[in-house]
Amino acid sequence: MTLSPKDRAEKSAAAMWDSDQASKWAGMSIETVDEGQATLALTVEPHHCNGHGICHGGVIFLLADSAFAFACNSRNQATVAQHNMISFVAPGRLGDQLRAEAREVSLTGRSGLYDVSVRNQEGQLIAEMRGCSRAIKGQLFSE
Repeated sequence: MTLSPKDRAEKSAAAMWDSDQASKWAGMSIETVDEGQATLALTVEPHHCNGHGICHGGVIFLLADSAFAFACNSRNQATVAQHNMISFVAPGRLGDQLRAEAREVSLTGRSGLYDVSVRNQEGQLIAEMRGCSRAIKGQLFSE
């Protein structure tokens, strides 16, 4: 049986999620996945806040990086980050519902380029991340 791109993305995400202790530990949830894209969410809790009383940049990066990971692994090809860059635009605040939307910009051979926007519940831009991926050997599930 041949899987549709969306079904393959959802099955890949389920396989990754089973082993992804970091994203679960941080309190993330997967909202949507499809081929080359993924949206993850996180509610900013007290333990996510830094000494300034705002969401720690590392937590925002973790959310963006996780969305990037689910997007670039959506074709059931094991893929890792080669390098990422993030720009923080506004602070995430305690109680904010942050959503990271990752979308594929380019996929050529084993290399991919992804943009991730992190926004709060009001749609305010919190951060932008660009991720570069590299496909490695293996799959997330047998196909």
